[in-house]
Amino acid sequence: MSERFAKKWEQKREEQTTINAIRDTIQPPPPLKPRLELATRKLDMQINKLDQANERFTQKDRALFNKLVNAYTQHDQAHANIYATELAEIRKMSKLIMNARLALDQVSLRIKTVSELGDVVATLGPCIGVLRSVSNGLGGVLPEAEGELGDIGNLLSGLMFEAGASSGMSLNFENVNEDAAKILAEAATVAEQRVSANFPDLPPGMPTNATNKAQT
Repeated sequence: MSERFAKKWEQKREEQTTINAIRDTIQPPPPLKPRLELATRKLDMQINKLDQANERFTQKDRALFNKLVNAYTQHDQAHANIYATELAEIRKMSKLIMNARLALDQVSLRIKTVSELGDVVATLGPCIGVLRSVSNGLGGVLPEAEGELGDIGNLLSGLMFEAGASSGMSLNFENVNEDAAKILAEAATVAEQRVSANFPDLPPGMPTNATNKAQT
């Protein structure tokens, strides 16, 4: 999370502490649990959409791979190179989607473990950081997911600010950034392994464009 976000957090928390004290005497805020459950339902819907998108890319990969094999066996080097390049892009996007899916799965699991008010601040901080990173990464592949994940991030930010103001908890941004980075790194490692396992390697002698570019 950025320094600007840290300053915004502190400023907004101080403002909300006073505002909430007045507001809560008039109308208590709704319970956090139903709103956390709403966030996880929205996240699970996005995970399902990413699974569907990944299946579409997997089918495209198989079709392109078969075309590449046929072109190569017919010594059609020009088309083989074209299919290899397209295959590289498909695998790159598939790895991006798999990465995002695994990261969101971790976010959803963490939110579901929240049971106390104090846990909300410590748990949601890294989750929001992961959501922002995933949202930015999916913008060029699944634009609709970028907006929906942004909405979920805003929902969680509101809950975090409210929980911080109510409990007096403050964020340790160094720990938040480290935790978010760890989630993203673990997701990237597993995504790399799954993509490598799911997609066949090119036979020896075929154009290497696809296998080389798909790793970048």
